[in-house]
Amino acid sequence: MVEIRERLAQLLRETPDDAEAIEHDARWWQWGRLKQIASAVTAALDGAGLGRHSRVGLILQNRPEHVAALAGLLAGGRVVVTLSPLQPPVRLAADIEQARLALVIGSPETLSREGVLDAVTSRGIALEVDDEGEVRERGGTVPHDAETCPGVAIEMLTSGTTGPPKRVRLSDRQLDGSLVSSGQVPREGRLLSRSVTVAVAPMVHIGGMWRVLGALCAGRRIVLMSKFVLEPWVSAVERYRPRAAGLVPAALRSVLDAGVPPERLKSLQVITSGTTACPPELADRFFHTYGARVLMTYGATEFAGAVAGWTYEMHKAWWATKAGSAGRPFGDTVLRVTDTDGAELRVGEVGHLEVRTSQSVQGAGEWVQTSDLARIDADGFLWITGRADDAIIRGGFKVQPSVVARILEAHPAVREAGVAGLPDGRLGAVPVAAVELEPGTTVGEAALVADLIERCRAELTPYEVPAYVIVVEALPRTPSSKVSKMDLLDLVRARMAEPAPA
Repeated sequence: MVEIRERLAQLLRETPDDAEAIEHDARWWQWGRLKQIASAVTAALDGAGLGRHSRVGLILQNRPEHVAALAGLLAGGRVVVTLSPLQPPVRLAADIEQARLALVIGSPETLSREGVLDAVTSRGIALEVDDEGEVRERGGTVPHDAETCPGVAIEMLTSGTTGPPKRVRLSDRQLDGSLVSSGQVPREGRLLSRSVTVAVAPMVHIGGMWRVLGALCAGRRIVLMSKFVLEPWVSAVERYRPRAAGLVPAALRSVLDAGVPPERLKSLQVITSGTTACPPELADRFFHTYGARVLMTYGATEFAGAVAGWTYEMHKAWWATKAGSAGRPFGDTVLRVTDTDGAELRVGEVGHLEVRTSQSVQGAGEWVQTSDLARIDADGFLWITGRADDAIIRGGFKVQPSVVARILEAHPAVREAGVAGLPDGRLGAVPVAAVELEPGTTVGEAALVADLIERCRAELTPYEVPAYVIVVEALPRTPSSKVSKMDLLDLVRARMAEPAPA
């Protein structure tokens, strides 16, 4: 078994200082600079008396200095508590206070946001790491009751798609198992590789974290982008010719809509796509345009990454008949579907998806019920049909947002739809929707909304029909590119509060 902490420690000990590590904002960072930052962070922690198993906050951004800090913390046996810089300052400060951290690492810009530094230094020490690799302490002292968590590697934020994000504790065992099951292991006897990973997903979420940690452990160089931007991403693929890349469905659409010439992406053989369901027609269009097979994955922060998905060979053999599936289980993962009483359902029946895997907190001996509704067919393929905790209860009737969204997205003018439950004093909640239009759509908003409501009335039960539909320029999204239900509801409330036209 490859141990991620020891592998990172090996890289920080043995990698040549002049070896290329991370390209960011058009310049390469060598391993020597990463090692310098990791060493400075370690020295500051040692000086503060925060040894192995100590919980250390990291306001994690897609920046090379933050990758260095992350590697140093894990290599030194500490527990990384991820904090999202994408939160408004007041929420970030509250998150820091609630986490009760003895030391928090972040960029000077983030730590200087209103209330953030005070939240850190009121209990512990702030450690600034800037883009030149300088590390500085800011105020505070380590509390006498600083918490340690033996066996835990990372306290990771979930994506917050349907509510406030929560933090889960991922063990060393989980990370090591996920590293092996995903194939992110170094070749025998080789410290580094000349291959390149293009990383665009936010590291503060599990998909982005694994993209970077997996590349580091495999010894690959990394092109690290703060977020997906079309031309820089295409340029990186064109320059470094990776065989694989990771993109969410929204990014796949951006590439296709921009008409990127296929020769610029000719190195790509596969695109992995997670965080949210990828429509099979979108995957097909990308494959037929660029020759890269889109491999969907299924996972969760609680499982330290993907536990099911597609492989290249599976796609070649099964895609024609299984398009739309989330794939098959990876490694030692076992899947089943149960009813509300916990009884296992028969093949093809829809129920609550349960997972048994060594990548879970409970280990390979226990079943873990997810929030997803699913079915498993006779060939072992997983099909996600909705979310159990996403259901909108309208006057006692359950509405699955994914069912409503599919009807809205069937309209030729609608690119993507988001559906959420708006609290209602009489019915408990009612479904409301926001739709993002296909580029070049010219139909009027009022006429389109009327048409969408009529479609819903024709194809859904009365209680599933949205009470309100709005048209937006772009759907609000979480950092992992899922539709943010909380922000969608804020948009609907704002639109409902607007005065009616005279």
